[in-house]
Amino acid sequence: MQPLQLILVALVQGLTEYLPISSTAHLILLPRLFGWPDQGLAVDVAANTGTLVAVVAYFRKDLAVYVRALFQGGDAGDPAARRMIPLLALASLPVLVAGIVAGDWIAGDARSPGVIAWATIGFGLVLGATDRWGAQERRLEQVNWRNALVFGLAQAAALIPGASRAGVVMSAGRLLGFDRESSARFAFLLALPVGVFVAGKDSLDLMSGTLPLSQLPSLLLVAALSAVVGYLVIGGLLGWLRRRSLQLFVGYRLALGSVLLVVF
Repeated sequence: MQPLQLILVALVQGLTEYLPISSTAHLILLPRLFGWPDQGLAVDVAANTGTLVAVVAYFRKDLAVYVRALFQGGDAGDPAARRMIPLLALASLPVLVAGIVAGDWIAGDARSPGVIAWATIGFGLVLGATDRWGAQERRLEQVNWRNALVFGLAQAAALIPGASRAGVVMSAGRLLGFDRESSARFAFLLALPVGVFVAGKDSLDLMSGTLPLSQLPSLLLVAALSAVVGYLVIGGLLGWLRRRSLQLFVGYRLALGSVLLVVF
């Protein structure tokens, strides 16, 4: 792969993984737009690992609080913090089941430009409606078991390329009455369990083949660049949502989906 392709893949992954615009759709379309061959599993693993590191780094203090609270007995600690990890675990179950049941379709026919275009538009309209009319009464610490299951079902629906995992989970949060920042924070935290699972599975698949050592510097570059960009995007989006709505991203999705329908 050319250095330009590696850099663009890392930038696209870092920019789109945590914005509600679908990183999968952009990474599928990138080689089609430039006439490049698919970047391959090794580069995908490196890019995904980078954005996984980004969310761990950004929420490291919160995660430390959740882990400490989980292991504190009795009435010690914050009850909301103590239940956060179990809630994230529950919310991760639907996507694992959906991945097993529909994995072949998701990895095959669902990656067509037509599916991506309609998913980009359709889920974009859902994001716009829930963000416009959803209440902003609830905070992250008010997530309960029922809410976690709804978040999890939303994440499972986001396996459709073009849907956007972050966007669909944020839509669920707004539908449940959570404010924009809390919806985004839960979406980012929910990326961790599935991200670790996918990274582990892809790494095992990668190790079952042969990875030349000569590729290692390129993969480290992709991982590092996507991690830095992903970290900046998380902070930037949370800052944006404290003052503004998600409608800018809705407009982008509608425009992108329309272009895809015309071009492909």
